[in-house]
Amino acid sequence: MKKSLFVLGLALLCLLLPGCNKKATNQSSANQKTEATLSAGVPDASKLVSKAFIDPVKGWSKYDNLIKEIKSETNYAERTKKMHEAEDILMSNYCVIPLYYYNDVYMQKSYVSGIYSNAFATKFFMYAKMSNGAKTLRINLASEPDYLDPALNSSVDGACLAANTFSGLYTYNDKGVTVPACAEGYTVSDDGLTYTVTLKKGLKWSDGSALTAADFEYSWKRAVAPDTAADYEYMFSGFDGYDDGNINVKAVNATTLKFVLSAPCAYIEDLMAFPTFYPVCKKYVEAHSTKDAPGAWCTDAGFVSNGAYVCTGWKHDVSMTYEKNPYWYDAANVTVEKLEFMLSADDTAIFAAYNAGNLDFADSLPTDEIEKLLETKNSEFYIVDELGTYYVAFNAKSKLFDGKTPEQAACMRQAFSLLIDREYIVENIGQTGQVAANAFIPLGMADGNGGVFKSDAVNQGYFDTSAINKNQEQTIAKAREMLMAAGFKFGSDGKLSSETPIVIEYLTNENSGHIAVAESMQQDFSAVGIKMTIQVQDWNVFLEERKNGNFDIAREGWIADFNDPINMLEMWTTTSGNNDCQFGR
Repeated sequence: MKKSLFVLGLALLCLLLPGCNKKATNQSSANQKTEATLSAGVPDASKLVSKAFIDPVKGWSKYDNLIKEIKSETNYAERTKKMHEAEDILMSNYCVIPLYYYNDVYMQKSYVSGIYSNAFATKFFMYAKMSNGAKTLRINLASEPDYLDPALNSSVDGACLAANTFSGLYTYNDKGVTVPACAEGYTVSDDGLTYTVTLKKGLKWSDGSALTAADFEYSWKRAVAPDTAADYEYMFSGFDGYDDGNINVKAVNATTLKFVLSAPCAYIEDLMAFPTFYPVCKKYVEAHSTKDAPGAWCTDAGFVSNGAYVCTGWKHDVSMTYEKNPYWYDAANVTVEKLEFMLSADDTAIFAAYNAGNLDFADSLPTDEIEKLLETKNSEFYIVDELGTYYVAFNAKSKLFDGKTPEQAACMRQAFSLLIDREYIVENIGQTGQVAANAFIPLGMADGNGGVFKSDAVNQGYFDTSAINKNQEQTIAKAREMLMAAGFKFGSDGKLSSETPIVIEYLTNENSGHIAVAESMQQDFSAVGIKMTIQVQDWNVFLEERKNGNFDIAREGWIADFNDPINMLEMWTTTSGNNDCQFGR
């Protein structure tokens, strides 16, 4: 799931001070190596890409088909093997360039307890306790949410809002374990394909009307309908009938839902707990939406939901108010009557509001405050584990690669990856124990076969993250070699020739940490003469520009939606709404 605001660390100050600045290259030595490389001839790009490489635009159907095989594979060991093959293909074209594996940080007042988060960065506020006697919890998650419709949302902040406003069949408890929500439980057939779910009796929508199994049937079919255009509709691809556009799910009666899969699914409870699988009220949705705007029904306060809280106030780009839903199935255990959300991406303003006592929970803070918080061991500063990867994405169809063969474009992108000083980013910007990443699938993720997909950040990835530090000259020379293979020329100074310049624009959203990472890479790329400008956009605009492929290179972050690699692999299929790289298009 796309991550909206992630605090990184002390960077801007370090970039300004000579003592903190990165190592300068030995220019005379670099010049000699460049001249030697030039005299050796231009390398062949087709011999530099890995054996797993396929054309990420015209040849991507091979990847799509492999994902289908994985989704239907019943031999779990073979399934794990195929997922490694899929990641090999994904990583071979260097459109996805991982920087580090996520953890999460936030601020929470000492008088607040009961808030919890799972490994997928979803935060649950409904069981919060306030020892100061307050009945209102004041929160900042992010700026204006992109979508509140659970079928349309694909961001972490949106998922947090959905988890507190809607309830699926299952949810997560404070141990990160799936537990029944609207469901009492389920039975499954001997072949592991047919599920019969029993709902709790007396479920209601926030307007007091009855919520039944038919609402789940409607909502799931709506999520996969072409007119809805849900980014996550592919999460139903393991259902029987998906390929025909008619998933096999049926309300047997008011409290019984039956659905059929095309292959056994080890993470089915995670799916039933995921926002795309949440129910929406058919009567309200269809009365307040149009074909052109399927999510219009929840773009203002007052919409019908079925979670612990109901949105009762919304000053766009300023604030949101949620109040306790008396019809929620577990309302008796909700003690905080109201949630007030400050909508902002301004780290400084957020931190000031928190310190002034105007916020009880802040999911973002300025990068230059982290060092002090760590040094003082501030008890209100939390660092929690997550399953996710912070990365950079290239648009495979960018004009940047016009005139290049698919292999040359891959070599070009690999050169960028080689030049990035990931250790600097995690140590001087991140500062909270992030691990430099050399693969898209994060460390510690289960492999779906009782083991771990990847447990060693050094030996199980696709490149050496510390190469630029261990042997700077050699690594920069390798980057030049890759660029030469892509048709670029260099001068005697080791920089790109004026005949073949590279000028790119990096797209990011407003956040001091994201900008610090961009500036760090900007300096890294300049080692070979690449000129990169940085464009900062508002969150909602940024999401749409990435989704529509209106970029050359952009900041990305993906928090897993459940603990299985397929979640981070199926998002890259040609038709996926989360395929920002535009693979296969």
